[in-house]
Amino acid sequence: MATAKQTKRDRLRAYLDSRAPGAVTLDEWRRIREMLAPVSESYLRELLREMAAPMEPLVAGVDQSSFQALEASLLALLEVYRQGSDRACRKLVIQAKVHARWASRRAKDGAKRREKHEMAEWMLVWLENPAVFPPWARMRKADPRFTRPGDSPG
Repeated sequence: MATAKQTKRDRLRAYLDSRAPGAVTLDEWRRIREMLAPVSESYLRELLREMAAPMEPLVAGVDQSSFQALEASLLALLEVYRQGSDRACRKLVIQAKVHARWASRRAKDGAKRREKHEMAEWMLVWLENPAVFPPWARMRKADPRFTRPGDSPG
């Protein structure tokens, strides 16, 4: 009996099921990308998030699914940045900022356009001075004009 061709999702699930629990490391990230080639980084991150696979910050990148996720990922990257991986962190944040600006320009919905524009601004603050980002984010979230459903201030 012939087996159906496995999808990238199926192959990734099989890989994750076969390994010991723990966060996906940069080395594993490279192996997975080779195994699933061709695959975009964004699609692979999306699959890993869907499968609730824990990822090291440099693998997880910048999560723009919500302001809470954005803040958490930028704070995680700040810790990696402080440990000496500043170039890799900056590269991820710059890529995410470019994507947020692109998404803002393409959005037909005004609320989505403003949300992505605001996210790009958060990343600009991080890029200007990563150490300033945590207190800036706290102040920004405390502004009643910022609060969005699902993203509580503070």
